Amino acid sequence: MGSVKDLVWLETPTAERTGIGRFVFSDRYSVFDWGEMPDLIEGKGMSICLATAYFFEELENRGVRTHYLGLVEDDRVVGLDELKKPTGVLQFRGVRVLPPQKREGNYDYSLYRKERVCFLVPLEIIYRNSLPQGSSVFRRIEEGTLNLEELGLLEMPTPGQVLKRPILDVSTKLESSDRYLSFQEAAEISGLTGREMERIKEVTLTVNELVTEKVEGMGLRHEDGKVEYALDQERELMLADALGTPDECRFSYRGIPVSKEVARLHYRRTDWYREVERAKKEDPVRWKELVTISPPHLHPELRSAISYLYMSFANQLTGREWFDCPPLEDVLRRIGTILED
Repeated sequence: MGSVKDLVWLETPTAERTGIGRFVFSDRYSVFDWGEMPDLIEGKGMSICLATAYFFEELENRGVRTHYLGLVEDDRVVGLDELKKPTGVLQFRGVRVLPPQKREGNYDYSLYRKERVCFLVPLEIIYRNSLPQGSSVFRRIEEGTLNLEELGLLEMPTPGQVLKRPILDVSTKLESSDRYLSFQEAAEISGLTGREMERIKEVTLTVNELVTEKVEGMGLRHEDGKVEYALDQERELMLADALGTPDECRFSYRGIPVSKEVARLHYRRTDWYREVERAKKEDPVRWKELVTISPPHLHPELRSAISYLYMSFANQLTGREWFDCPPLEDVLRRIGTILED
């Protein structure tokens, strides 16, 4: 289904009704839109599964509609509080994924003017509470594709700057590389009404508030994150995919990343990353075909530390010791030392 999780359909969705699917979260990981990387991160899949289930259940309790149906244990669907051991399988209400067609180097979204229900909205909605090192905002300002007025800022931001209020951003979801859009363009290509887009913004801010509240209680800063949406058979919006995890969000602890940004920082030092950036500038659609070298493996010590990061995050977030691993604070200090070296 994807580079980091697999999909199993129990009931296939149609153009008239939602189906029932299961995500099987793997220990694979992806950075820079590359797809599957050469290593596995032990415990990552189950950690992500538990964390996203935790946030889906919290949101449902607050009246936010999601696609979440429960976790799978011994082929039974249960809530997080009923789960006896960690699982990497999540059951959900599924919809169709309708990729736009490539035509002469561009993407054609005309099918979304015809479809009305039971599909994944082809967008990622990004919220930003700060602008950490590595945020795409800095690159886009330099390129001239984003201006300070759109960010509500009077002067050029600096890496690490905390925003007075969160800002929302939107990008494509189903293209070979994420492409940032205005909200007006996003609504047009996905067939959403103005009211539906405003509802998406409202729910996204609710997700941000919840995740911020929970991770601040863990001593972490919530830098930014992303969410996805689907339309059900009644054309009601529901949160989809996964959210609130170190893969969907960027957290930090005293300047140390608590997300897959750890792996990104490592790879930014490599020739492979420089090759990826060159290829994306040369051809944003077919860039992968232009990359002539493969991504290198992570150093075993760094891979082990990232593994502990995911597992200790899930333990502390949910308040249960699912995994035998050091406390999150100890893990992050170790990662800080590795990155400095």
